Amino acid sequence: MSRQPTTEIDTLRARAEALHLHGLLTHWTEVATQPWLAPMLDWEEQQRASRSLERRLKTARIGCFKPLCDFDWSWPTRCDRVAVEAQMTLDFLKDAANTVFVGPNGVGKSMLAQNIAHQAVIQGYTVLFTSAGQLLGDLCALDSDSTLQRRLRHYARPQLLAIDSCAVGSYVESSHKFGL
Repeated sequence: MSRQPTTEIDTLRARAEALHLHGLLTHWTEVATQPWLAPMLDWEEQQRASRSLERRLKTARIGCFKPLCDFDWSWPTRCDRVAVEAQMTLDFLKDAANTVFVGPNGVGKSMLAQNIAHQAVIQGYTVLFTSAGQLLGDLCALDSDSTLQRRLRHYARPQLLAIDSCAVGSYVESSHKFGL
């Protein structure tokens, strides 16, 4: 049986440490050269990444939406496709800026905001998608300053807060305003 190079064993050990596999690390000298070690670490990393994505998607409360690839860019006629696609890169999150989609009901403001929120979750950002009515109702129902402060921290915690309302327009953290 050939022995793995020390650098590969060190890499495997670092991966096991990052995964907090303390039982495995306790018996490292016994398992370090086993051929099943690297695939097992791959499986564990993939499973944790998958569960993390599922948890972040559930926590984000984005809901069901039409993907951006199915958006009809010919209607509404004033929709700036280049600007919207630029927002999908999420560069605005680095600047902690705001984006506001403005337009009448049914032109796709919510769908665009949901796509941006979904993209942010996929890229590892924390996201919360809520309606303006839910947010305001939640905040108005609180009866003490300390509870209000705690709830405001809840809404300020995600890296991306997307606020949707048909009457107000969809609001996503970025500094650009798009007329639809």
